[in-house]
Amino acid sequence: MAAALSRALKLPGKKGSELGEYDPLTQADSEDESEEDDLVLNYPRNGLGRGNCLGTGSSDLRGGRSGRLVGGEDEAEEDEEEEEDEWRERLPSKSRQDRDDMKGMQYWSQRESGRDRALEDGGGPGASGGTGHGGNGTNADQKRMRVRSAIRTAFFIVPLVSATMLVLLCAFLIPCQKGELDKRPQWERALGDAGGVTPPALALWDVDGDSVEDVLLGVTEWTNDTHPTQGNKIYSAVALSAVSGQVLWRKVMRESVMYIQCGLRYNTPPSPVCLLIGKSVLMAVNGTTGKRLWSVLLKNIESQAVSLPDLQGDKVPDLLIATLPADEAMDLSLILISGLTGAKLGNPVPFNLTGQGKLIGPLLHETQQRAYYILFGLGNVEAVSLHDIYFRATGKRPLNQALRQKDPGWEGRKETINSTLIHIYSGTEHAEYLLPLVAGFGNNHNSLDTISNLNSTKSDWVLVYGSSTVSQLSVLRERDTHKEWTFKSAVIHSQPAPGHFNDDGVPDLFIQHSANGITKVQVVDGATGHHLWRAEFVCPRLVLDASSISTSTGLSAFLFWASEPVRTQKNVTKTTVAPGVAAAEPLIRKLFLLHPQYPTILLQLTSTTDTAVTSAVSYQEHQKDASYITVSSRPRPESEPGARIVKSLSLRAAITKGQVVRLGESSKAGGPGKPGVFEVNKFFRRLSFKRQ
Repeated sequence: MAAALSRALKLPGKKGSELGEYDPLTQADSEDESEEDDLVLNYPRNGLGRGNCLGTGSSDLRGGRSGRLVGGEDEAEEDEEEEEDEWRERLPSKSRQDRDDMKGMQYWSQRESGRDRALEDGGGPGASGGTGHGGNGTNADQKRMRVRSAIRTAFFIVPLVSATMLVLLCAFLIPCQKGELDKRPQWERALGDAGGVTPPALALWDVDGDSVEDVLLGVTEWTNDTHPTQGNKIYSAVALSAVSGQVLWRKVMRESVMYIQCGLRYNTPPSPVCLLIGKSVLMAVNGTTGKRLWSVLLKNIESQAVSLPDLQGDKVPDLLIATLPADEAMDLSLILISGLTGAKLGNPVPFNLTGQGKLIGPLLHETQQRAYYILFGLGNVEAVSLHDIYFRATGKRPLNQALRQKDPGWEGRKETINSTLIHIYSGTEHAEYLLPLVAGFGNNHNSLDTISNLNSTKSDWVLVYGSSTVSQLSVLRERDTHKEWTFKSAVIHSQPAPGHFNDDGVPDLFIQHSANGITKVQVVDGATGHHLWRAEFVCPRLVLDASSISTSTGLSAFLFWASEPVRTQKNVTKTTVAPGVAAAEPLIRKLFLLHPQYPTILLQLTSTTDTAVTSAVSYQEHQKDASYITVSSRPRPESEPGARIVKSLSLRAAITKGQVVRLGESSKAGGPGKPGVFEVNKFFRRLSFKRQ
């Protein structure tokens, strides 16, 4: 009967070896069909009654398979009946499993509606997989749908809530981290004898590999002898960790250390090399351990070492140093020294300088024609080709082809053909300072690192010269050594600090001078020589170079020491610093920070009664912070010598505790109004520092 009915219907279809076989009467597939095929064949498995809803053609298309073709072998009919009985035994459980697998599919609702209609139209117990359990199955399916819907909602909400909590957590933690600035490493350490107000040797360099510039200092200590004499002093160079202030190493010297310079590098070992320079010895030590690498004995050393391009071809920069006898009628000499071994390269090269006064340089300069010159002088400024110095010292031409070049523009400034000196500045007023017009120069100007010196060896120069009553400030053009502009001022007592006070790209100059109990500080435009900013303070009785630091705003912050700002008339101020009053009350010196964004406001970072004698700025690249290093003399009871105090101050931490000092309102028409406290605090708390 079943075979005859199948032949009468002649349902179209196909047979696939990989999909098994399908019979529209049994609504069952072969045992080897896949799970995906089970899903596709669910419609026919629910009975022929489905055809009343979707039609035969639709059922055939969804099934994707054909029944057995009638008109073939008769013996296959018996096999079909046997298989039909076998599949009827398996059908109920398999049908229930297929329904469970179909939950959550996009066309589930259509299957459910089709199945319900099929049951109403006469789908028997066999089609539903059991008798009287349809309602319970529907409730179970709805529960499963609700559970899966809840799971999907949870999978969406949980990541969303987690992300929201993370954002809120970061929003609260970031301001808290700024509050943690107070816990940044700040330390103070006493090292040896105060030594009066003479600045000790000071250098900054990362010698322990923690990416923070450490402090290297020349120290003088007394022995335990109860009667201190000159012979009871111990001289040494000490390296201090910038993070903790702990002593990394100590190198005892035979004489006082005048200069410490770091940045010279060898291929082996890879650690930095530092130079310790005394009056008669030049010693190279391993910057990490303090172990001596080489030393050379000289006489009457007067200057720091100058890092030169490689003169010998050993891939290590060589050195130049100046000597000047103090009590003999001898000339200033320039000496070439191998940076690798410390051996002298040839003989000293003497120069008969007619000028008198302070030693200028020596400094290395590279012209636009890529020719190298050495600038130096005594109260004046001269220049000599590095090629000529090497030839006079060794009698040979340099191996480095670049060192053989000369700049025709510079060579044309010689007075005679046979002269080697090129006049840069000479006059009746003695030169006091000569420095490159580079922002931040002065903080690390003793570095021997070639990369650090690239800008300073190619820039224009700042020249300070004058008499005992008047100083003049000029910028000399690099291309032709002519003066760009000149600014007249009272006597300038410290080296100018170049930094960016405006955004014209040319470093400006911060200068200081003191007279009649008043210290005047000014900022001069580096491009035009015009006045940009000035203020007056009670004289702090010290001469200490200011520092400029590059900030996140693109402009520089200036750090300087002073006392109270002058807000009253000068005659009143003079009475406040009268000798009797000064003797009764210790003078309090304050460290101020000036930022061009708020020129009428200073931020007082700290105050002390110690006498600061030298300072420098150490950068922390990762923290976007800087430490202000000061070396001070602290008085002790008369029976004991004073102590030398080294102190490290985190600038960002100091800013959070800084005190706002207002200098006055803008006098210009249309100038900015008085900034609010919240606005000022917000600006300075967001301020960060970077290397120039």
